[in-house]
Amino acid sequence: MTVTPELLLQAYRLGVFPMAEHRDDPEMFWVDPRKRGVFPLDGFRISRSLAKTLRKNDYRITLNTAFGDVIEACADRSETWINQEIRTLYETLHQEGHAHSLEVWMHDRLVGGVYGVTVGAAFCGESMFSRERDASKIALAWLVDLLRRTGFVLFDTQFLTQHLASLGAVEITRAEYRAHLAQALLVTADITGAPLSASGQDVVQRNTQTS
Repeated sequence: MTVTPELLLQAYRLGVFPMAEHRDDPEMFWVDPRKRGVFPLDGFRISRSLAKTLRKNDYRITLNTAFGDVIEACADRSETWINQEIRTLYETLHQEGHAHSLEVWMHDRLVGGVYGVTVGAAFCGESMFSRERDASKIALAWLVDLLRRTGFVLFDTQFLTQHLASLGAVEITRAEYRAHLAQALLVTADITGAPLSASGQDVVQRNTQTS
């Protein structure tokens, strides 16, 4: 069966997403985890050290400026589930306004980023990367701040990792996720509907979980 961008969006609305066994695998398969990782948007955890990093403002954040570069960087590792078909599909979704990337730059060099798909008021995070210390944490902090300000109610991380858990992500059951997703699909949100934060200090101040 040929997977089209329309079919891919429908899969996200059902709580399913694709993966490949490895970079050169011509096939991909659908994943519907029994346990799902999510970020409660009011529960992102900013440690003192991350707050200090965010306030430095020795970086620059952009939205949807280098989507292709972000997905390429996410796939640039020894083991990846991102094959060529997946890259092509998501780049098409990006062109159609359904997939988005947030980029972290230092001295005009792309050092971190995250990308995902939006359906309703759900942001389905796909992958992230970091080429400098804390770059992916910076990306997530700015992304959570933007999602909160643009009306999103669900941030799906697919799986829970120790790294994500340290930032406040939690694991819920498949049934719980589908219930949250159903509610999110009743709402319309636009990640481009508000400007990025003016500074890292603003991101920290707006987050109530600073510790």
